[in-house]
Amino acid sequence: MTAPAPLTCPDLPAPHGFFTRHGGISLGPYASLNCSLSGADDPAAVRENRARAARAVGTDPDTLVGLTQVHGIEVVTVDAPWAAGAGPRADAMVCRTPGVALGIVTADCAPVVFADASAGVIGAAHAGWRGAVAGVLEATVAAMVGLGAERARIVAAIGPCIGQDSYEVGADLHAAVLAAGADGEAFLRPGRPGHWQFDLRGYCAARLAHAGVGACRAAAADTCAEPDRFFSHRRRTLTGGGPIGHQISIVAG
Repeated sequence: MTAPAPLTCPDLPAPHGFFTRHGGISLGPYASLNCSLSGADDPAAVRENRARAARAVGTDPDTLVGLTQVHGIEVVTVDAPWAAGAGPRADAMVCRTPGVALGIVTADCAPVVFADASAGVIGAAHAGWRGAVAGVLEATVAAMVGLGAERARIVAAIGPCIGQDSYEVGADLHAAVLAAGADGEAFLRPGRPGHWQFDLRGYCAARLAHAGVGACRAAAADTCAEPDRFFSHRRRTLTGGGPIGHQISIVAG
């Protein structure tokens, strides 16, 4: 049995991992570490995959919680674990209860994990373009501050997401990013007529810096361009659709 081997950020002061698609038991298009409970994969396989990921960061699988992610800015404060698949509709979590692990599933969107070691506060957010533009990252930081964290002590790490070279967007996203301010034009590179290449990773990092976090690091991986390592919604769309898996990112208190 090959254990999952997550990517990590040396500067993040909490147990964590950004997982690839490897190290699980799912088959076919979900092979092998699919961690999404909302798809058509075998639920027993998904539960085992999530348990393997939890153990890989040194936490009890029963303490891993997730959300019904909706591309919004709602932040949930986690006081105790809930049942797998029973997470509320939201896109970020914060917690100061020791032993709880927060999990975010993605397949091109940016998973972002946070920690203030001095306050014992952690956070995790799902940042697609809609959530990032609307302010999910700033909302997560504010919720952490509400639990006793200090902005200057918070370390944020952006996990693998779709890269700018792979992320062609149209006029709707272009207009929304520009309307949100935060120097959004710097993250939109002109492409073919009426289209731009969007730097989601860089945009998230800029929003976090503006929110005042003490440090922000980002993985350089491109989920769309690396089919052997990551699931990707955009790649699935470009190749005609079909089932898709999701990787998980975890931070633990």
